[in-house]
Amino acid sequence: MNGVHDMGGMDGFGKVEPEPNEPMFHTEWESRVLAMVRAMGAAGAFNIDTSRSYREALPPEVYLTSSYYKKWLLGLEENLIAKGYITTAEVAAGHAAEPPKPLKHGKFTVDQVERIMVRGQFGRTPPAPAKFKPGDRVRAKNIHPTTHTRLPRYVRGHVGVVELNLGCSVYPDTAAIEAGENPQWLYTVVFDGAELWGPDADPTVKISVDAFEPYLEPA
Repeated sequence: MNGVHDMGGMDGFGKVEPEPNEPMFHTEWESRVLAMVRAMGAAGAFNIDTSRSYREALPPEVYLTSSYYKKWLLGLEENLIAKGYITTAEVAAGHAAEPPKPLKHGKFTVDQVERIMVRGQFGRTPPAPAKFKPGDRVRAKNIHPTTHTRLPRYVRGHVGVVELNLGCSVYPDTAAIEAGENPQWLYTVVFDGAELWGPDADPTVKISVDAFEPYLEPA
């Protein structure tokens, strides 16, 4: 998906200015948004890649003017509306107007919260041998999918070198559209700064990108 969320390598947004002593949450509603997203994911309403894809699909003017957790909230609303768990009228009213749609995993209890807040495991059994090995030169395919992808736009069409094989994992591109886990090999690929940014780039800069096998081709 080519969206405003894919900001790597883009100019004109100014310096990144970290907030000194930044708190985990600035207001209570932010923590509640995090809880809602994790709760609905754990209950089976969606997976992590689907959740990301709805945030990415926010209109540019909304995405660029929204705080981190506001993006989460708006993406959650659109996700749950699309899947029939809530309606736009219920969002506007602030309460349910009809019986809820059943959740895949049902409700969970307080004693399950700690387990739910731990990052999931996404490693899977490989469907085939890895096509690449450390040291191989590869090109990131110049693809422009209309749905979620983890391949940054700024590396597409460029050549790098495989540094690590990270094993086989759930493929986000298909998981996001609920088309199955489709496990794929994942590699760390290193690109020279000049390859990405041209001859004026700092010659000492190298960029590491974790890229799934379908994103790559031999160079």
